[in-house]
Amino acid sequence: MAAPTLSGSGGGKGTRRWTRSSRKPMSDINVTPFVDVMLVLLIVFMVTAPLLTVGVPVDLPKTQAKSLNASEEPLVITVNARGELYIQEAKIEEDQLVPRLNAITENKPDTRVYVRGDKTIDYGRVMQVMGLVNSAGYERVALIAELPKEDK
Repeated sequence: MAAPTLSGSGGGKGTRRWTRSSRKPMSDINVTPFVDVMLVLLIVFMVTAPLLTVGVPVDLPKTQAKSLNASEEPLVITVNARGELYIQEAKIEEDQLVPRLNAITENKPDTRVYVRGDKTIDYGRVMQVMGLVNSAGYERVALIAELPKEDK
């Protein structure tokens, strides 16, 4: 038995046979799926990035002081407009503040502790919290404020 040809006639001019050498393998990489995945990841990171800030909303007072650059994540105590205390984003009672600080910092009194106080809260309440932290042995206690917006 003979194999059939494309033209149907037996090998004259104009006939073409399919051979392995006439088809070359494709050597290009299809990057479309890769680009699609990267764009989806970019959108996910753009949406989640603003949510990574400290979550207790307070209206901070404005100041002209320059901002601090720290290499480690700061330990933040927040006093909101109602006088409630938060460590990072977790609400705590005032009598639980010192034991929680000791547990978080592993009894390292040289840890920097930042206090954020809403600008509508009584100054004495913020000072009371700072005094409580300081009396627990933490000497590196600082206030956080916002830079004022420049009018141009």
